Amino acid sequence: MSISIIDQVIEHLRAMPQHLQWQVLEFTRTLVKAEVRGTPGQQLLRFAGSIPSDDLQAIREAIEQDCERVDINEW
Repeated sequence: MSISIIDQVIEHLRAMPQHLQWQVLEFTRTLVKAEVRGTPGQQLLRFAGSIPSDDLQAIREAIEQDCERVDINEW
């Protein structure tokens, strides 16, 4: 039987000094309040297929040609 995530966190918390336990508590409070940003994928489906296939091919080729190249003089 696997240990749940909550049980694992509690196990680690028990081994931590109190000042680190406080940091974990504050972090979890921040996560709970965090606002989920972005657009749900369902809302983006209307854009599916809106880029012409010729443009997609040009994008694909540009990525293949230029990605993973390092210009040491760029910076």
